[in-house]
Amino acid sequence: MFFSQHYLDCLSHASYLVGDTSTGQAVVIDPQRDVDEYLREAAENGLTIVGVINTHFHADFLAGHLEMAAATGAWIGYGDVAQTEYDSRSLADGERIVLGDAVLEIITTPGHTPESISVMVFEHADDDVAYGVLTGDALFIGDVGRPDLLASIGFTADQLGRMLFDSIQRKLMGLPDPVRVFPAHGAGSACGKNLSTEKQSTIGEQRAFNYACQPMSEGAFLAVVTAGQPAAPEYFVYDAILNRKNRDVLDSERTLTALDTDAVRALLSDGAVVIDTRENLEFAAGHLVGAINIPADGRFAETAGMVLAPTDRVVIIAATGGEDEVATRLSRIGFDEVAGYVADAERTMMELPNSVTQASRLSPAALAELMQSNGAPWVVDVRNVGELEAGMIPGAANIPLAELARRIEEVPTDRPVVAYCQGGWRSSVASSFLRHRGLTDTSDLTGGFAAWEVMHEPVSS
Repeated sequence: MFFSQHYLDCLSHASYLVGDTSTGQAVVIDPQRDVDEYLREAAENGLTIVGVINTHFHADFLAGHLEMAAATGAWIGYGDVAQTEYDSRSLADGERIVLGDAVLEIITTPGHTPESISVMVFEHADDDVAYGVLTGDALFIGDVGRPDLLASIGFTADQLGRMLFDSIQRKLMGLPDPVRVFPAHGAGSACGKNLSTEKQSTIGEQRAFNYACQPMSEGAFLAVVTAGQPAAPEYFVYDAILNRKNRDVLDSERTLTALDTDAVRALLSDGAVVIDTRENLEFAAGHLVGAINIPADGRFAETAGMVLAPTDRVVIIAATGGEDEVATRLSRIGFDEVAGYVADAERTMMELPNSVTQASRLSPAALAELMQSNGAPWVVDVRNVGELEAGMIPGAANIPLAELARRIEEVPTDRPVVAYCQGGWRSSVASSFLRHRGLTDTSDLTGGFAAWEVMHEPVSS
């Protein structure tokens, strides 16, 4: 048996290549959209990819099933309740896929989505205990898949939660303790709330330490798995639907257009959105008016999907040589409308002096003083609900960054606005997005809530 895990930190996404070296047949499970690394690894190990399995219709990224099928002729498989616009293979509960001596076996594990499956991996067809189980987004390390995503169209969180209870408590916890657990996501993913940084575990470890795998009633399970979930990014529904559709495949040979000042000026006049991926201090020192700051050093793609629409035409500002990676990350969530990148950002800003501005950033002491003045700002906490247990700045409203675009009408336009998060990364995104949307008197809190606490400013529970 050949087995490898591919982990994409930017999206906390794990995918797998499983094959049999005696026959040379292999299957990829939950691939990312840019598939070259799977093709390269398969070729290096004498394997031919004959199939692609998606454990469900992913919401946080655009899966690479169509790209893989186009490159290899592989079949595409889903759980048997899934329906797709493209040709796909229905995989039934208990169905075995023989690669040679190595065998895959399907377990239907709905709950995160109705079509969710897990994939058992056997080193030998007659093994009593599987080598491992690829659990998709049903079972994570330390958590389970959330049943409340709107991407599961036509199903309520209650209906999915009851399915998930059976999938976790009966099916997956019914497996032997030594079976290794390989999930599709890790820490940082919005597909759950308590995901571990570990990349693999065992059924026994999850039985002992995962809060959702403890014996409990269905009602208790529903309550505990739905409480405190992070806000889901706006693009999740878009990607979940697009993963069902017959769409254009990613062109791995594409080249980005280098934009001079005249081209940038024309694109801005035509409504293009500038995504400035420099770190927030550099962005604050000087940037194009209306640019949104999403630093490339963090969860770039997921964050971009919170503040951009899939149809937005994007102009990229990136560190030298970083523009291709930024475009690739956007393509991984299905955002393909990249007009090009600013070839020389410093020169372009010098040639467009009336279109350059600085970002307002406040220290905790400055914000505390302003909050006591007659012109006190409206303060918004853009952290997720689960983070608020540590406290908030007194009087602040909470709008998680993932909800800011759809709740922007809640932000007042008649007074200054200050955004903060935990450390200052998300608040730079939020404040730049609000300025992009016309709320020009918007600042962010340097160092975030962590700095506020260190400065011994008051905290509300």
